[in-house]
Amino acid sequence: MSTHDQLTHFNEQNRARMVDISDKDVTKREAVARSRVVMKPETLLRVKEGKISKGDVLAVAQVAGIMAAKKTSDMIPMCHPLALTGVDVTYEFEGEDTIGVWVKVKTTGKTGVEMEALTAASAVTLTIYDMCKAMDKEMVIGPTYLVKKTGGKSGDYERVEG
Repeated sequence: MSTHDQLTHFNEQNRARMVDISDKDVTKREAVARSRVVMKPETLLRVKEGKISKGDVLAVAQVAGIMAAKKTSDMIPMCHPLALTGVDVTYEFEGEDTIGVWVKVKTTGKTGVEMEALTAASAVTLTIYDMCKAMDKEMVIGPTYLVKKTGGKSGDYERVEG
């Protein structure tokens, strides 16, 4: 196995470690993640009309996503704490039964923000589920995935939809 192919989160004893990023360059980094929640059409209609008893679903979920991005290193053991420079959560209604979620996270630092974007997207969808579960327990979350990332030694990545 070449050095490039080795798993970086294991030490020479094959035990977990947080990767040392001391010598990495500071660059602008951005990641975009995507997820969705599929629900009954009547549930989505009530979300759009603001008629969910727990409050404004999309506003609460948006704040949950931002908070989750900022707390990612508290939940994912090998993530470095990062000073995020931006987190943006947007929604897209897909047909009569789906809320699409887009999360963009930015930083200027030594490691990327892919995990922060994915964690935020997950928190957004889980919050939507939590706020709507009283009327629709059959909601389906996902898929959740990385759409693109920029910056860093490994270069840019963009998912090819197909």
